[in-house]
Amino acid sequence: MFTGIVEEAGRVVRRDGSRLVVRASVTREGMELGSSLAVNGVCLTAVELDGEYVAFDLGPETLARSALGDLDAGDHVNLERPMRLNGFVGGHLVLGHVDGVGLVTAYETDGETARIRFEWQDPALAPLLIPKGSVAVDGVSLTVAALDDRAFEVMVIPHTLERTTLGSLKPGRRVNLEMDVIGKYVLRSLKVREESS
Repeated sequence: MFTGIVEEAGRVVRRDGSRLVVRASVTREGMELGSSLAVNGVCLTAVELDGEYVAFDLGPETLARSALGDLDAGDHVNLERPMRLNGFVGGHLVLGHVDGVGLVTAYETDGETARIRFEWQDPALAPLLIPKGSVAVDGVSLTVAALDDRAFEVMVIPHTLERTTLGSLKPGRRVNLEMDVIGKYVLRSLKVREESS
């Protein structure tokens, strides 16, 4: 479980088929084989460690459900270690289980902040977003600033733009979306209750 507060921007060293190798410094500390790390919001398992390099295997489900398949050597990625149960939750509860892919459709600066618009690709994600609710975009905990039938917008402060990959987003870029876990459980509960009535 994560909080959506990115600890560092790592860099993709190479992609060999389904093997992804990332350079990490802060988040590499304390990692062992089998440890979890959120890479652009996707919870991955470390399968090889070599100095500051961490390797992960991307399964077919991960590649189908996320935008990790778009990554190339040199790309920066948001990295976060799992939260400690005795620590603070600075963002919101993030599982690292991506719900789908979004597309950046607009990126506008407003002074030092940015307003970014994302269009979700799967219509099933629509009921999982609410105005002023939480959403994780490439692993970054954000608040929904505006919402319509097909897209949502977030306002991003300078600190987040500088410390994450969100500052380099451009229209047309695909991103990983994870909706609020509480909303997912509520929606599922209501659906099961309705089906059993």
